[in-house]
Amino acid sequence: MTELILKGTRMLSGLPNQTSDDSFYVAVNQGKITEVGHTIPSHLQTGKTKVVTLEKSQQLIPGFIDIHIHGGYGVDVMDHSDKGLHHLKTSLPKEGTTSFLATTITQSTESIEQVITQVANYSNYNGSEILGLHIEGPFINEVRKGAQPATYILDPSVNQMERWNRLSKGTIKQVTYAPERPNGLALTDYLSKHNITPSIGHSDATFAEIEAALEKGLSQATHLFNGMRPLHHREPGVVGTALLMDGIDVELIADGIHIHPQMVQFAWKVKGTNRCLLITDSMRAKGLAEGTYDLGGQDVEVKDGQATLADGSLAGSILPMNDAIVNMMRFSGCTFAEAVQMATYNPAKKLNVLKRKGSIEVGKDADFVIWEDGKVIQTFCKGHECL
Repeated sequence: MTELILKGTRMLSGLPNQTSDDSFYVAVNQGKITEVGHTIPSHLQTGKTKVVTLEKSQQLIPGFIDIHIHGGYGVDVMDHSDKGLHHLKTSLPKEGTTSFLATTITQSTESIEQVITQVANYSNYNGSEILGLHIEGPFINEVRKGAQPATYILDPSVNQMERWNRLSKGTIKQVTYAPERPNGLALTDYLSKHNITPSIGHSDATFAEIEAALEKGLSQATHLFNGMRPLHHREPGVVGTALLMDGIDVELIADGIHIHPQMVQFAWKVKGTNRCLLITDSMRAKGLAEGTYDLGGQDVEVKDGQATLADGSLAGSILPMNDAIVNMMRFSGCTFAEAVQMATYNPAKKLNVLKRKGSIEVGKDADFVIWEDGKVIQTFCKGHECL
């Protein structure tokens, strides 16, 4: 029996090169999309089905997928608290996020393992779905550490990653690391062969060092422009190489703080919509008042929309994903459809979950956002109203 029907006059499927469809309905049964069309057929018009009708000013789009998020709403993934994770999962639909990667920070191996074990064994009910883990650090370069605590930085280790992958029961989906560090190429090779995205970040690598990593499977750059060797006319660095190489997708924090708006536009024009991934990189303070919070055991001051350490280093963001969509359009000049694709279809493709996420198509999870004038009106996670 159909449980839910959403109908209205405007829908974006989230697929590349798609425009808004006029007059639509989407039918949901047991959390999956069962039908998509223009006119509701008679066999679906029963009194037992809940029907949600969108206003003419509203639009139905796929739920957002955040592949880089440390926390928000008072929660940090490193708390390794089931109660905290539940609060994060049930708060993220406020910004339209229906699935995400729980992201760690450079800490002791014991702390990281506690989080890996917790997430791997967490019951994924209610709210936004945890699609796996993003391990950011500790295999990074201290020269480009940013807000990552230097005390716990380690050289890349395949043995350590093998252990973590076992503990995670295969839920590690992305690792941010510096491939130029000792054993960096071996780690790149291991990650790519185990379907884990090797993402260069907090790295001081040169063009030649990145080329070597590309041959081993490097395929992404973490929060482009931040925590990496910058572009220079005599050495492309991480920024220049990531922009140049077609095989590298780029994460973008479109808050106007981590990247100047015109540099967001520059990155988008160079890489194109299909290679950009909108992320928040948000931390505990997202959704809360200004004040002092912690990130990886370090005090973070949140003021005027910025989260910074005492030395002025940016310490994650307080960016909600719906604002990232609006900012991306405003900064780059991209269309709404293109911005939505960067937060839905592209990350789903990167995570190899396109069979069930990333667009509004029959057979996929019923993850939807009702959108109006830059705001999230309602969010549905697998057909359940979460906002």
